[in-house]
Amino acid sequence: MNEKELMKIENQFFASVYQKFPLAIVKGRGAVLWDINGREYIDCMGGYGVNIVGHCHPRIVEAVKKQCDKLISCHGSIYNDKRAELLEKLVKIAPHGLDKTFLCNSGAESVECALKLAVKYTGRKEIIAMTRGFHGKTLGALSATWNKKYRGPFHSLLFPIKFVPFGNAEKVEEVISNETAAIILEPIQGESGIYVAPDGFLQHLRELCNEHETLLIFDEVQTGFGRTGEMWASQHWNTIPDIMCIAKSMAGGLPMGATLAKPEVMDALKRGEHSSTFGGNPLVCAAACATIDVIVEENLPERAKALGEWFMEQLLEVQRKLRIVRAVRGLGLMIGLESRFDIYKILMKAIDKGVILLYSKKNILRFLPPLVIEKFQLEKAVNILEELLIEDERERVH
Repeated sequence: MNEKELMKIENQFFASVYQKFPLAIVKGRGAVLWDINGREYIDCMGGYGVNIVGHCHPRIVEAVKKQCDKLISCHGSIYNDKRAELLEKLVKIAPHGLDKTFLCNSGAESVECALKLAVKYTGRKEIIAMTRGFHGKTLGALSATWNKKYRGPFHSLLFPIKFVPFGNAEKVEEVISNETAAIILEPIQGESGIYVAPDGFLQHLRELCNEHETLLIFDEVQTGFGRTGEMWASQHWNTIPDIMCIAKSMAGGLPMGATLAKPEVMDALKRGEHSSTFGGNPLVCAAACATIDVIVEENLPERAKALGEWFMEQLLEVQRKLRIVRAVRGLGLMIGLESRFDIYKILMKAIDKGVILLYSKKNILRFLPPLVIEKFQLEKAVNILEELLIEDERERVH
């Protein structure tokens, strides 16, 4: 099958719900991808943050192969060795006190569980979420997602949420009450363009939640597992939530998510009130165990911190040179570059030059590369990006 045939089949039979890149990727190793024609690309997209340990990490490949020979599926109603191993590993690296876990298949599912937990545990219905926040596209998660592009068509199906400006604790104080079940937010907003929580904000929310006996939910689906230079983004502010949602990079590229909570909170859900047929199956548990081992043993959070600081400085230098760049922000290897104009042409031209970039909205480039990416690869990516931004700025001047 050639590239044109492959694309024709997907366009004909696959739901038209994705903004497609003109690429047919068939192979990946580390931070490098190859298309069907054998052309090589530096991957700064990382599968929207999924491939945190790189593509086809040998330890994950080996773990999956080994588990395939033993057992692939095992429902949660039956005990399993790999599931038990993963649960122990998760608790060991989780924020203190988040000792009980529900295993599922995606970030949206982890959020659904968190919202149900909050309502069941508190006996309340009111949820506070953040402007620009993104939590998924299933109905519960979508209810807490700000962007009207996603919410609008399904407005009549969503439950009420109070949205407050991200980073504004005073506004939260104005709307929180003894009827508030939970506050849900991303410590660093990803999909909306990499907005980092201001210092003191998460701590203030923790105090408000304690005061009102409200649960604090951190959505670390994109920020978790070392992405920001700490194992969890909340560690930058020494703040522990009552519930934490994780997914994306959890199983080295395989679909997996989890909701972690304090035991008394998780125990609010009784048998049959929440479950998942495929959640915690041995195959993805084996991949997740290997992924956690790689992250810890290769000290990838520290690598993300060091590389991220260097990469951020390179992008800030580009900003200092070019008026077209409005802002650069982020932590670790979770960085956004905001342009004053649409960046579609830059995305397409970068592909032509062998770099796959990611976007947020129409004018923000989002960098979520594998944490194993090499410095020379990031250097090549930033040089290509600077070249394209200079070209774009010149075209707009003339």
